[in-house]
Amino acid sequence: MDEKKTMLSGIKPSGDLTLGSYLGPLHHWPKMIEEYDCYYFMADLHAITVRQNPADLRRRTLEQLAQYIACGLDPEKCTLFIQSHVHQHAELGWVLNCYAMFGELSRMTQFKDKSARNADNINGGLFTYPCLMAADILLYQPDFIPVGDDQRQHVELARNIVQRFNGVYGDVFKMPEPYIPKVGARIMSLTNPAAKMSKSDNGDTGRVTLMDDPNVIMKQFKRAITDSDTERCVRYDPENKPGVANLMTIYSSATGRSFAEIEREFDGLGYGKFKPAVGEAVVEMLRPIQEEARRIMADKAYLEGVYRAGAEKASRTAEKTLRKVYKKVGFVAR
Repeated sequence: MDEKKTMLSGIKPSGDLTLGSYLGPLHHWPKMIEEYDCYYFMADLHAITVRQNPADLRRRTLEQLAQYIACGLDPEKCTLFIQSHVHQHAELGWVLNCYAMFGELSRMTQFKDKSARNADNINGGLFTYPCLMAADILLYQPDFIPVGDDQRQHVELARNIVQRFNGVYGDVFKMPEPYIPKVGARIMSLTNPAAKMSKSDNGDTGRVTLMDDPNVIMKQFKRAITDSDTERCVRYDPENKPGVANLMTIYSSATGRSFAEIEREFDGLGYGKFKPAVGEAVVEMLRPIQEEARRIMADKAYLEGVYRAGAEKASRTAEKTLRKVYKKVGFVAR
């Protein structure tokens, strides 16, 4: 039997997981654990490049872990861990800082975007966190990294570092390949279809979180932006009707119906019927996830057991890579 290839991914607990988080990466992760040896983590080290309320960060980290499991990530079949519990991430991150060039880091689009949004806190971590991300990846010698368009640049940096490091020290790191899921909904804001649904902006009225009350979900969808089309017809046209196309994408993901089926279902009914129907479909899709997440959060001993076991397994794998790196760069063995 062929050994499974390795896959790794993580999400920052800098905000509550949204419907976009679920229908994008999270919805597909459980399918991957059957095919790959998967490591999924809460990227809390990355979260602090922006100031966090400590109590909120701790709460969101544990809630995110519970929601991972509720979404189908079985801890018996994949490795679930909290990034800060595996010290090798920070240690390798420092080493890789020394193998990334200033020019490369200064060209990172996300650094420019985040600097513009956090002008009063443009810290060193914000500039060098792609090196920590490279460490996250390379510690586990993964074959594939699931990435969206906004993270491709960081994977390319990791690949540049691998080429540079291996060129000096030999075959130390495996060259990771970006994995672009063929299916995966890109969910936009309900009030601004030109922007992704935000996880970090608590003031964003265009988002739905995984744990929102059904009444809140319905309210959000009823006031969702559609378009100024006088026909008010439900038609999939992302260029001319981005708001409607976004709602159709959500409805399709929640019900399994094709865009053509959705157009027939709401033919002549208008947005007044369509928007509440989308809201109801989302409520029903999220109901079992919410119930399971609440059950898991109430069982503190179980949750602690999951993240302790996950960190132990992740540390064993990560330490093998870190020891090899430390030897190569000339550090005295511990």
